[in-house]
Amino acid sequence: MQTPENLADILSLEAIEVNLFRGISPNDGFPRIFGGLVIAQALTAAYKTVPDRVCHSLHAYFIRPGDVNAPVLYEVERARDGGTFTTRRVAAIQHGEQIFNLAASFQTPEVGLEHQFEAPNVPAPETLPTEAEYLRSLGDQIHPKMLAFMERPRPVDLRWIDPQNPVKPEKKSGEKQVWMRAVAPLGEDIRMQQAALAYASDMAFMESALRPHGLVWTTPGLQAASLDHAMWFHHPFDFNDWTLFSQDSPSASQGRGLVRGQMFGRDGRLVASVAQECLMRIRK
Repeated sequence: MQTPENLADILSLEAIEVNLFRGISPNDGFPRIFGGLVIAQALTAAYKTVPDRVCHSLHAYFIRPGDVNAPVLYEVERARDGGTFTTRRVAAIQHGEQIFNLAASFQTPEVGLEHQFEAPNVPAPETLPTEAEYLRSLGDQIHPKMLAFMERPRPVDLRWIDPQNPVKPEKKSGEKQVWMRAVAPLGEDIRMQQAALAYASDMAFMESALRPHGLVWTTPGLQAASLDHAMWFHHPFDFNDWTLFSQDSPSASQGRGLVRGQMFGRDGRLVASVAQECLMRIRK
């Protein structure tokens, strides 16, 4: 039985046939499946057909909203098994239609040239409030239902450096940082670690493109959705420990916003990079 705190449970898949797997979405109160869940389950499905190599990049498109009340079928296409790289394509299907597709590349680990950006200097996660603690600090501004929703059990703990007030949002810089880690132990398997980080990479991400405009998810008339998602894994990591998700939004135009992110381990090592374009419309 799935528990809302355990990512390993949430991301587990049932093998239906060769190259075909089934995943379930927890009903967490949203009408649509969380995009990070589909990314992570699709990567997990691809890994079921790649026993001996490690994912270094994935590129995905969100095609249709996912139905939380129906299972998702993940169909894996074994595009190529090369000498060093393996390529897989995964289609996520509900009600006979694709809702999402992903291409992922896997590599035999090797040693090569190295450089990276430095991690930003930010407060330690232990000094920052949880999301629920921050909302409680806003007192009567926050509706009890919103507070109860944020206090529900969740698989990822988030600590914001500069949180946005969800009731009285202000125009802020498109640059922000969020600490995150898995709530329940994940184990050391790199496949589960990467799937968990892929899940978390879609959390608190699009918000970076909303901040310069003083918008939040609850802004009346806002239509927002992830359009695509790309991720590159640079080094092994431990998502049981804190990971710093440093983000910026360099552009918004034509109803779309671009967000970029870098994920640093607690030791300052850059472990992953992320990019996403999102739909941003104000309907009057």
